[in-house]
Amino acid sequence: MSLPTEPIGSIPRSAELLGALSAHEAGQLGSQDLAGAVDQAVAETIERLRAAGSPVVTDGEQGKPSFATYPIAGLKDLSPDGVVIPFADGHVRQLPYLTAGPFRYQQRADGYLKAALAHAAGTPVKQAVIAPSALSLLYPAEGIAGYSREQFLADLADEAEADIRGCLDAGAHKVQLDFTEGRLSLKLDPSGGVLQEFIALNNRVLDRFSEAERARIGVHTCPGGDQDSTHSLDVDYADLLPQLFRLHVGSFYVQLASEADPDRVLTAIAAELPESATVFVGVIDPIDPRVETPEEVKDRVLNAARYIPVERLGTCDDCGFSPFADDTSTSRDLAFAKIAARVAGTARAAEQLGV
Repeated sequence: MSLPTEPIGSIPRSAELLGALSAHEAGQLGSQDLAGAVDQAVAETIERLRAAGSPVVTDGEQGKPSFATYPIAGLKDLSPDGVVIPFADGHVRQLPYLTAGPFRYQQRADGYLKAALAHAAGTPVKQAVIAPSALSLLYPAEGIAGYSREQFLADLADEAEADIRGCLDAGAHKVQLDFTEGRLSLKLDPSGGVLQEFIALNNRVLDRFSEAERARIGVHTCPGGDQDSTHSLDVDYADLLPQLFRLHVGSFYVQLASEADPDRVLTAIAAELPESATVFVGVIDPIDPRVETPEEVKDRVLNAARYIPVERLGTCDDCGFSPFADDTSTSRDLAFAKIAARVAGTARAAEQLGV
């Protein structure tokens, strides 16, 4: 199959892992035993991705507390009452804010990657990392005495570069920056000023990589997905895409299956996509409890190929299936069934397109 297809990242955690996480939090399970439970969940996740026919696998983010907060897990200089992210169903997620510098990652993504590579049996492994723009929200509006925002952003850029570079050096097939805050920023600031700051910060990091390295780096955008709800699906994609495609990466992973008017989005993608980039369009909606059929996926791919040259087209899921470890709204079996449908439907489309 010459049409590439890739997962976005998170897979619902196994029941055994969720039990181990709860026991560890309650002080009933040691760290070494928890690490063993995580490794077992990673191995099973990769095995099931391969069984679904996925040509690229991930660790399913089994060991991450969330897609956004893994670098700061265990960081002591934090206060819990930071930026609030409201979702359409009324629930919220809240980031912490930093109380002292210097800012340093406590965990790098290459640790997750190396654990996945040990189970991948030669299958290419993709690693998701959080975009520096998301972590920039940790700095409080009132500032930090003795630690300026400028110094924080410099430290953040260094840490984000090391996070990405560690994954590239360890052998990641792709490194994907999760950038769900892009669309959200237009909800919080319709002028687009915050979005432009996010793009500039991310490019500040991306420009430290060679052209060949950036070809292995991508960025994912979606309206957020958590507990079967989103935070910014009501924001017009047309306002985001021109800025999104200014990011200096080789691949873009764009949520599309859950859009009300995918043709309008595809028109905007076709107009803005850089000539050197590949776009992976979402053909699976992780929030929809119905499993898409391969035929339905095929039709979505064929429709995308009406707008985007087939040699620059791939497929993905709209979002991760469980970006936060405590989100059990989607079952593990449902996620793998949807992934199998994506793989099969993409293969049917590739055959029909003659590629």
